Amino acid sequence: MSFQSSIKTLCGASLVGALASPAVANDANELAKQLANPVASLISVPFQFNYDEGYGPDGNGSRYTINVQPVIPISIGENWNLISRTIVPFIFQDGFSGDIDDSGYGDIVQSFFFSPKQPTRGGIIWGAGPVFLLPTGSDGYGADQFAMGVTAVALKQTGPWTFGFLGNHLWDVGGGGDATDISSTFAQPFVSYGTANAWTFALNTEATYDWINEETSLPINFTVSKVTKLGPNLVSIGGGLRYWADSPTNGPDGLAARVNLTFLYPK
Repeated sequence: MSFQSSIKTLCGASLVGALASPAVANDANELAKQLANPVASLISVPFQFNYDEGYGPDGNGSRYTINVQPVIPISIGENWNLISRTIVPFIFQDGFSGDIDDSGYGDIVQSFFFSPKQPTRGGIIWGAGPVFLLPTGSDGYGADQFAMGVTAVALKQTGPWTFGFLGNHLWDVGGGGDATDISSTFAQPFVSYGTANAWTFALNTEATYDWINEETSLPINFTVSKVTKLGPNLVSIGGGLRYWADSPTNGPDGLAARVNLTFLYPK
């Protein structure tokens, strides 16, 4: 498994439910807009389910990935927030050759964004800070190496539209002679459109370039999501498709699917 595969971020969307009242609908619209902003002051816990196929030299390998991605904003004064974003991947696969187990867990990616509470005069929302790769992956599913780097996001929300870019770069730190060399850039331009009834249509790419192996991962994602009532709580439920425009040797190919369930905890 390549290092690239262990750090992919997943985002999803689909369709379910109706809102109970105008007040709930207003709350849902506001939450949908906040979810389009990676550094919004909103506690959320996404569970993201991913299916990919086409792995291996014969293309018969398939993989299910479940990412748990809690987002926790912390106020650090009158003007600033610290946004903690964590990715914990659980992986199940079939049709792979070799000694790798059929299931395991990947490395944890932990990002921190220092973000102003108010947009700039031009309406730009931004955040920047450190990112860490923690070598927690089971055998065959991780980079067996600690890495750190920098991450940043910038976006603008105007009317129903959100336009933005999120990126990071990771370098290995202090590894021995047998450790994995890491120098990897992740770039995610994104655009989304929100409707008056809390639907969101989103398009993005999740490009990763491995400078060590000179390999690119380039999935193009289209997702649809809705903030709706699930029991007493508002949640975001969604799903979509993506197309692998490029991937590492023996990596995924063709179309893939993803589904997302995000629990929301507005302040």
